[in-house]
Amino acid sequence: MSNGKTKRVLIITYYWPPSGGAPVQRWLKFAKYLERFGWQPVIYTPENPESFYDDESLMRDVPKDIEIVKSHIWEPYDIYRMLTGKKGEKIAVGFTSADKKKGVSHNLLMWLRGNLLIPDPRIFWVNPSVRFLKKYLKENPVDVVVTTGPPHSLHLIGLKLKRKLKVKWLADFRDPWTNIYYIDDLKLGKIAKSIHSRLERKVVSCADIVTVVSRGMKNYFESVGASNIEILTNGFDREDWKRCDITQDKSFTITHVGTLTPFSNPVSVWQALSELCKSNATFNSSLVIRLVGHVDSKVLEYIKQCGLIDKTVIVGQVTHDDALKYQLRSQVLLLAIPNVINSEGILTGKFFEYMAANRKILAVGSKRSDLIKILKDTRVGDLVEYDNVAETKGIIENYFEFYLLNQLNSNGYNAEVYSRVEITRKLANILDKML
Repeated sequence: MSNGKTKRVLIITYYWPPSGGAPVQRWLKFAKYLERFGWQPVIYTPENPESFYDDESLMRDVPKDIEIVKSHIWEPYDIYRMLTGKKGEKIAVGFTSADKKKGVSHNLLMWLRGNLLIPDPRIFWVNPSVRFLKKYLKENPVDVVVTTGPPHSLHLIGLKLKRKLKVKWLADFRDPWTNIYYIDDLKLGKIAKSIHSRLERKVVSCADIVTVVSRGMKNYFESVGASNIEILTNGFDREDWKRCDITQDKSFTITHVGTLTPFSNPVSVWQALSELCKSNATFNSSLVIRLVGHVDSKVLEYIKQCGLIDKTVIVGQVTHDDALKYQLRSQVLLLAIPNVINSEGILTGKFFEYMAANRKILAVGSKRSDLIKILKDTRVGDLVEYDNVAETKGIIENYFEFYLLNQLNSNGYNAEVYSRVEITRKLANILDKML
């Protein structure tokens, strides 16, 4: 254990500002607030990560005196670009590219990626990081080491440090591993599936503590060998909203923030909106659909088929600050949980930001999900299933009636338990117990 009152925690994360996107938020916010609870965070991250996009506004949340340790990472993305003719393009997670026609070369490279780069393309950073951190930790002791994934390669760094240095180790899972919804896209063979499962079991059984974002994930990891597991949800940061002074749109604006893929295309919403536009002239003249972030071409094609494309505004990728402003301008916030097997445990960070915006949340997903309990407890919105157009239409009609009366805001109940400060307090308690 380190000397002095303040305890040190080494956080090994692939995602760190100025890299943008949802994966950055969780441990950036933990690092921001940990010192309030007696823990000094130290960040270990690549000096040259493959960033899908940068967001300089996130640098505001990086503590001024935080120690950030970096080392070089080699990733095979340039080889992929060269072989697929995508020189200079940003490549999505796992080499996926749903918007473009996939030829033989793409499918072959996906097979090679899934069966040779196990668990993911960041595997080449594992051994160099272990060598680097063995030396660093001997010279700069910490009380706990944290690894957060995906990418799950980072958990292998924690596993090796645990074995070599006997460190206290917390393995944090923002998303599942072998049962993540896009696992079939990786075209895994039997051997690769076996290796993934074996590594997953080793990580969750050897870590001193495993943290997950939902009860569904907790149940799954217990089934594969985790015995000391804690639920540590994502949350919202009230300070983010203090920087936003926004007036709501006069239109009945329904906004989705984030990536919309074919897995998460909220078809019941588009169908319900289409029917309402045809039957209600006031609704038709008031409706605006705003999509902030990347939207798959298949989703746009479905919106077009429903006759809604002229009412749809495609904003594209924006900074985190601007994403919050679009949320505040809206009347309803749309949340789409991927319509896949094992979706019940998906609990995105975006949901908690929506909660803090004080706008009605219309979620599309399974009624068996962990999300439904929080929606009921906090009263911030409603959940409908992908195939239930009638229920979806009824809820939207109800929202629209309150919108016409200027009474639509969510007035959430007991939401503060999901603030980043309170979630960090819970994390600090977990870290304290590890000692």
